[in-house]
Amino acid sequence: MKHVSILVPQGPCILSSVIGAFKVFTTVNNTLAHQGKRPLFKIQLVGLSKETALYDGLFNIRPEILLDEVGKTDLIVIPAIQGDIPTSLKINQAYIPWITDQYKQGAEVASLCTGAFILASTGLLKGRKCSTHWMAADAFRQAFPDVKLQPEKVMTDEMGMYSSGGAYSFLNLMIYLVEKFCGREMAVYCSKMLEIEIERKSQSPFAIFIGQKDHEDEPIKKAQLYIENNAGTKISVDKLSEMVAISRRNFERRFKKATSNTPVEYLQRVKIEAAKKSLESSRENINEVMYSVGYSDSKAFRTMFKKITGLSPVGYRNKYNREMAVK
Repeated sequence: MKHVSILVPQGPCILSSVIGAFKVFTTVNNTLAHQGKRPLFKIQLVGLSKETALYDGLFNIRPEILLDEVGKTDLIVIPAIQGDIPTSLKINQAYIPWITDQYKQGAEVASLCTGAFILASTGLLKGRKCSTHWMAADAFRQAFPDVKLQPEKVMTDEMGMYSSGGAYSFLNLMIYLVEKFCGREMAVYCSKMLEIEIERKSQSPFAIFIGQKDHEDEPIKKAQLYIENNAGTKISVDKLSEMVAISRRNFERRFKKATSNTPVEYLQRVKIEAAKKSLESSRENINEVMYSVGYSDSKAFRTMFKKITGLSPVGYRNKYNREMAVK
């Protein structure tokens, strides 16, 4: 029997990621029981205290066992944390050496959404791949520059460590783990039983580009705002660097450091974000949308749009435009 330890973080955390992980593994056990077979998982909620209050006390989680009572486990699930990340990491510090020790003893570790911050704090992800919620990507990069963040991925799997993208995409990772531990047939059954879309690999269609402005480089902020306010015009890097009176080379270096994007990448992402909004709400055809955000080459527009969103412009419109959705 595989021992699964679902951690209960101190402070604000996403309750659904605790319950959801518990539910998926419990579904496997219940299915096996109906087949006259033994359960595969021993599932325990593991905490630092006997009770954790969430959402201003509206919900309480009472872990089955405390951390210092767990001698050895096979799989650690780290739910999503929320609120002020540095504070959350501080109050959950006791988990860090325990996770590291269990991993060295052979346990596997799965982080859900922003639970990646706790996993990365162990140092085990250094030089390895990881995903998290797309909204937390910039903060994660700044906190853990030595981790190969892949925020477009719904999940990653490397050296016995797993991570999932944002919010409810953790359910895709749960189904992936079911397939790994129980086989394809059980994974398909659980996906149908719980109505979880199987094989989803990208969270790019869900991402909203919000330019990173949590920095103190005012000339770079000025350039960012100019780009965002003039998405439909042709803007060159030379023009931007001249506007803020910084040499092009220095401007590109400072822009990358401040925003985690090169100026060209930032321009492209702003333009595609503007195109997404048009495709979601307007009746303009694809070429009209393309011209409105400053593209004149339809092939280049389609290529960049798919690179950033994972969908073609037509596919995106069909998925998110209200009028298209109700047809």
